[in-house]
This record gives sequence, structure tokens and C-alpha cells, in this order.
Amino acid sequence: METITFGTDGWRATLEEFTAPRVRMVGQAVATYLQDEGLEGTLAIGYDARESSRGFAEELARVLCANGFDVIVPERDRPTPLVAHAIVDRGLVGGFAITASHNPPEYNGVKFIPADGAPALPAVTDAIANRLAEPDPLSDSEHGSVREVDLATPHADAALELVEDVIGGADAAGFAESTDLADLTVAYDAMHGSGRGTTDALLERAGVAVERLRCERDPEFGGGAPEPAPDNLEGLIDRVTDDETAPTLGIANDGDADRIAIVTPERGYLDENLFFAALYDALLESDSGPVIRTVSTTYLIDRVAEAHDEAVHEVPVGFKWVAEAIADHDALVGGEESGGFTIRGHVREKDGVLMALLAAVLHADEPLDERVDRLLAAHGTVVQDKTSVACPDHEKAQVLAALEDVIPEDVAGVGVEEVNTADGFKLQLADGSWLLIRPSGTEPVLRVYAEATDEDRVEALLEAGEELLEALL
Repeated sequence: METITFGTDGWRATLEEFTAPRVRMVGQAVATYLQDEGLEGTLAIGYDARESSRGFAEELARVLCANGFDVIVPERDRPTPLVAHAIVDRGLVGGFAITASHNPPEYNGVKFIPADGAPALPAVTDAIANRLAEPDPLSDSEHGSVREVDLATPHADAALELVEDVIGGADAAGFAESTDLADLTVAYDAMHGSGRGTTDALLERAGVAVERLRCERDPEFGGGAPEPAPDNLEGLIDRVTDDETAPTLGIANDGDADRIAIVTPERGYLDENLFFAALYDALLESDSGPVIRTVSTTYLIDRVAEAHDEAVHEVPVGFKWVAEAIADHDALVGGEESGGFTIRGHVREKDGVLMALLAAVLHADEPLDERVDRLLAAHGTVVQDKTSVACPDHEKAQVLAALEDVIPEDVAGVGVEEVNTADGFKLQLADGSWLLIRPSGTEPVLRVYAEATDEDRVEALLEAGEELLEALL
């Protein structure tokens, strides 16, 4: 039980720790929790493309059925956001995703998704953790059933309808023509993950011509991690920035397709912060509402909001906090710098499949490079980067406690004006730049983020942050 800990987005671990008996304990804990809450009915269990994921999903299904719950599962690995959508769309009591997201193939994980489709908040995960126990089956006559269902089509229907509303209401038959998507070619990189056959299929259904990269299932993800970072997307970047025959846009998803990465002809890899700002700016052309961003996300979002007299609500890192704030403030959009976003009218879970369609529509309306150029010209240049410092999970708390006592008066030659402790320590500097140090909720590292007006300044801030931590480790 001590090895099962729920971090930023469920429990993840290497396969040495993430074992079938422990997964069964999580299943029993959720079953007990739901029973204690007086909930009964059906749960969904989805899973990613890892070799072990289908088997772990079957272990969960057996435990839940033995506790009297019915279970639905997809016919193959599918993106996590499809599970969240199915929970809300079908009125289920909750569900699971077996996934380690962007982690390497030697990892796996499990996350419980409550009935509202949003990531589980600590009150729920704490209640589950307190109920971890060996399976306690009912009599055979009280067992539930398992059946396979189509999660992809209902999600695609909802995504098309929502994006049609966002762009002004085209009917389904005229969607491609109304958005000029028939002239758009997208290179899609699934990174061998669960987005293959889902994201690309949605784009094609909308009328987009799709070139596929790494759209074959590979449980080893080509020998790397399905993390859509620039170093892992060189093939996609080369294809989109190659020559006049190149696709007009590149899109990639992480392993379970809840996050998105964008590649443009001029910039290559488009920083997720810049895409977020472009997304919010575009949505504000036809709608209104506040925006939710994490503490690690760019202040360019704030400048876009201010220009439209809209509010910004900052939350700790973790999409559960974004989702909670979206509900509290009826936000138009919520997101984080790592590429996770959702919009009003959709399930409150990050959705890289929906975002792929929306990115294509926005790019067809106005090339993303041009929109970003306009935003930077209007609001000033913004550069952000991050790095990681190795730190065992059990040492993170003491390192951060020690850091509180050595917060400097200035960082890289600029005075510290304010210290934000919403999530770790965010040092607001006199020149408008900032440095953030916080613990990762999914890996044994401390994250160091910095934002400024140029790359040299960001590099200096990151080096200062690393030096602060190295003195404490």
C-alpha cells in the first residue's frame, strides 16, 4: 500500500512496482469508495498502447464486476479524453484510464475519473487511498458484466459539433467547406500512442488531408518516451518545415493523446504557451469569458485577457486544478504550459484530440504563425523554458522546506519583488520575469521554469534556479 501514491494525475510507477495485485487493490478501493458514496451503475475502463495496459484493464474490470458494477471497455487502446467524455456522455458513475501518459515504456499508471469527467481532486484520491485493500468479491449472482463499446465515434461527433459552434455553426454536412479545411494538409505524429486512428481519423472526417507519422502501434514507442517535446519530434518538424511541398501544419499527441504539440512552417515547434495564447485570442473573437492557467504558464495569457477586459485565474500545476477553476468561473478555456487544454462546452479534462481539430480550424482561418506574430507585436516578446533537477520523491518536501529559508533577494542580478507559493516557489522579479521551482507530481525530479523577454535571460534564470537547488541536494 505504501508504494501506491496518487500524484498530479493518478498513480504511476515502473512495472517493478506497478503490479497486478496492486492494481486490483486500487480497483477494490474505488469500488468501496463508490459503494460508501451510495453510487452504483457502470464504469468505463480505457487503456493506452503499452504492452501491459490491456491486461491491467482486465484486472480492474474483474474486481469491479466482482463488486457488482458493470464495466464498458473500448475495443482497443484509446486516448484518455475519450474515456472522460464517455463517462459524462453515458452518465456513468466514473471510470479509469490505464496509462503512464508520456512516461517511458517501462512505466504504467492508473487514474480514476469521477462522474463529472474531470480529474479526481485530492478529497477523492485521498478517500481511495484510505480504502486500499485486497479484493472483496460479492457472490457470483451479484457480479456485474463487461462489454466492449465504441468510444471514438461519440467523442468525434461531440468534437465536431463543438468546433462547429465555436466557428459560428456550420451544419455537419458542410463542415469542411465552411472552415476551408479541404485545402489543409496536416502531418500527424501519434508517437506510436493511442492517438493513432483517433486524432487522424477525426481530422480526416472534418475534411483535412492527413499525412501519418508513427501511426503504427509500438508498445515500446520506438525505444523512447511518447513525450511530444522538440527533441522527440524531429521527423515531424523536418517534414513541416522542409519545402513548398510540406504539409501546412504539424500535430502530435503524447502517449494517451490528452496533450497536443503543434509544428508550424515558420517556427517549427510552436511553444505550447504561444499556442495557448493564440487559442484564447481566437476564441475571444466570437465569445467571452475568463481563462484558467497554471502557475507555470506564460503571462502572455494575462496580456491577451487584459486586452479583452477578461479575468485570469492562476492555479497550481495539475489539470485537476484547471478543471475545478473552469467550473468555478465558467471559463472560456483552461490550460497548462505542457500542452493540456480544454474549452467551454467540453468535458473538463485535457483533450489533445479535440485540440487537434480546433488547431486545424484556427490555422485554416489564419495561419498560427501570423496570429502569434500579431500577439507578440501587440503584447511584447515572451520566452519560456524549463529544466529538471533529479530529486527522489521522499526528499522533495525537505528540499522545498530548506529552499524557503534561502530565497535570495535577487536572481541573476534582478531583485525579487514577490514570492508566490501556490505551487512551490515562484519568484516574481522586478523586470517582469519570473523563476518557478516546484516538485514534479509524476517523476522523481524538481522542475525549474523561467520566463523573460529573451532566451539569454531565461537561460540565466534557469541556471540560477539549478544552483539554488544543487546547494540543497
